Amino acid sequence: MKLRDGAVIALLLAGLVLLAGCTPGSEKQPAAGSSAPPASASPAPGDQTAPPDTPSPTGSATPTPAPTAKTVKLPTDCRAILSQSVLAQLKDVPLNDPAFGESGALADGSLVCNWADPRADTTRLTTKIQRMSRGLALDLLSSLADGQGFTCFTPDGGTRCEKTWKNTQYPVTDGRTLFWRQDVLIDTRYSNLAPKGYTSSIISSIWG
Repeated sequence: MKLRDGAVIALLLAGLVLLAGCTPGSEKQPAAGSSAPPASASPAPGDQTAPPDTPSPTGSATPTPAPTAKTVKLPTDCRAILSQSVLAQLKDVPLNDPAFGESGALADGSLVCNWADPRADTTRLTTKIQRMSRGLALDLLSSLADGQGFTCFTPDGGTRCEKTWKNTQYPVTDGRTLFWRQDVLIDTRYSNLAPKGYTSSIISSIWG
């Protein structure tokens, strides 16, 4: 079920913050529910289980910090965060070609990974991994769910929002997948390139 109310996402994020404070190891939380995933021409990177039923929108939209939450180390290598099966799907795709601008480990601590051939018109995948506070994540994910039709759910101890659509110029599928947990945001935009298990592989690399 799609979560189109900012208060619902606030409730989800608040629950995750409480879980992070109670379990310093930040163990994975299983996704609940069995609703069908959103219809699309191709799966989003790191295809997950279907969104759970929407909880009652009773949470506060005001971010509350988790003083006992463990600080997560950001990755610095675009290949090291992917499993061998995902890398095999990207074996013929150039990584971080200068034509796409600044990439790799940046001065602000974020990591940008551009998987694309500059000679291709549409086939590309860009991921940015950065720190983002719960309040900023709440604003971002709520705006995507409420105003842009993204589907949001809570797998792997975090909040995930995703959407696919038809490219307006070429007969391919575009999409965007975001995952937030413990003040870390994984934001992936792609066109005609959605390796199976991509996002799940990054999540596993960061949180184990």
